[in-house]
This record gives sequence, C-alpha cells and structure tokens, in this order.
Amino acid sequence: MVTIDPIRVEVEREADGRVLASVPDLPGVMAYGANEGEAIRKVKTIALQVLADMIEDGEEVPEPLRVLFAA
Repeated sequence: MVTIDPIRVEVEREADGRVLASVPDLPGVMAYGANEGEAIRKVKTIALQVLADMIEDGEEVPEPLRVLFAA
C-alpha cells in the first residue's frame, strides 16, 4: 500500500451511514465509501488523477499539493 500524506482529506458520515471523503485543496474532489478507509482510498485515487490531468493540461497545482511533484 502506498501512503500519500500531503493530500489532506476531510471525512464525514452521512445520515444513511455512508462515509464522504473530500479533498479541500481540490474543490469538487469527493468520494463515498461504505467505511472511512474505502472513502479515503477512493478520494485519493480521484485526487491523483485530477492532479495528473492538471499537470498534463499545464494548469498550476494548488500550493499545498506541489510537494507531491517536487523533483
């Protein structure tokens, strides 16, 4: 398993029991899971894809996440 520490994830439990994880530094990046671990894994996967797309498109990566791509 890979640990991706610089990605800050917020987690909250919905009334129906599902867990919602979001990445505050990437608005709109969120994922549901049956439990906290699943939601976090899903949202980090989405966040990495969004970041890769941003880099590919020449967009600037948000400051808190630039450390992921430092050479």
